[in-house]
Amino acid sequence: MGDRESWAEEKRSAGLYRIMAEVEDDPAKATLFNSLAHAAETQAGLWEEKMRSAGETVPHRPRSTWRTRVIAWLIRRIGPRAIRPALAAMKIRGLSVYTHPAPGPGHAMPASVEEIGYRHSNLGRGGNLRAAVFGVNDGLVSNTCLLLGVVGAVQDTGVVLLTGAAGLLAGAASMAAGEYISVRSQRELYEYQIGLERDELDEYPEEEAEELALIYNARGLDLAQAREFAADLLKDHEKALDALAREELGLDPGTLGSPLGAAVASFVSFAAGALIPLIPFLLGTGGRPVAVMIALSLTALFGVGALLSLFTGKGALWSGARMMLIGAGAGLATYLIGHWIGATLI
Repeated sequence: MGDRESWAEEKRSAGLYRIMAEVEDDPAKATLFNSLAHAAETQAGLWEEKMRSAGETVPHRPRSTWRTRVIAWLIRRIGPRAIRPALAAMKIRGLSVYTHPAPGPGHAMPASVEEIGYRHSNLGRGGNLRAAVFGVNDGLVSNTCLLLGVVGAVQDTGVVLLTGAAGLLAGAASMAAGEYISVRSQRELYEYQIGLERDELDEYPEEEAEELALIYNARGLDLAQAREFAADLLKDHEKALDALAREELGLDPGTLGSPLGAAVASFVSFAAGALIPLIPFLLGTGGRPVAVMIALSLTALFGVGALLSLFTGKGALWSGARMMLIGAGAGLATYLIGHWIGATLI
């Protein structure tokens, strides 16, 4: 990125910060964004000096882009909290004030550099487990409903088995592809943003330390203490980058996994859930595979609901029963639709 574009980016960021400060009801957040606007103007001034030293003409104002205009419009209409990912992509800092609560009982500010990122270090594992449970649930519900719809239309066990196998493979492949694209896009955003932060940390570390201090101050830390903490933090380059990603951009590096790993996990978890209603047809459970499939699926739905209670805080019995009733309702609806289609068209 050239000096002129870097200057224009800082000027556009300053404008967005001022708009965010205007619409923000929280005085602490408004002060933070006004301070960040001033910091962006200061950094734009550094680029102006470089441009003048190189004999370039400094424009009166940066060229407005459609993206900046759209983001500014959205900030005014729905507020910055609702468009945090878009703001992060625009290199807007201070977004952690919307994702991290202010310091208080049970959530104090980090007291040392070593604590940066510590509270987040185990979140990825919990998130992976939650994603796996939801993957199993998606496969179970979708394939059970698909099979019941086919059973309602036709009574051919071979057709039901073929349809279920196709649903398993198609659904698992679709989930894997979607998860790969999602995680890959998320990682590319992080890599782009952290690359910009690395360049800025090398170019003007004092300004980056001040921005970090302003964010900690907005979250309740005394300004002098926040500046001391930020200065100490920037002594370790990698920890500083990690803190800047979390606090300025609202990105959590610890939650970003491998796109391929996420795709494989999504494929396996969906396939595992979709396999459950197929088991009676694969094993040949006498003349009542449909009844066994329904019983097996309802039992599995209850188990999945009970597992999800680990993440919701609700009672296991209530969560399991609710999931079973929702799945039963969806299955009954697809069975009736399939029966109507079979009676009408086949």
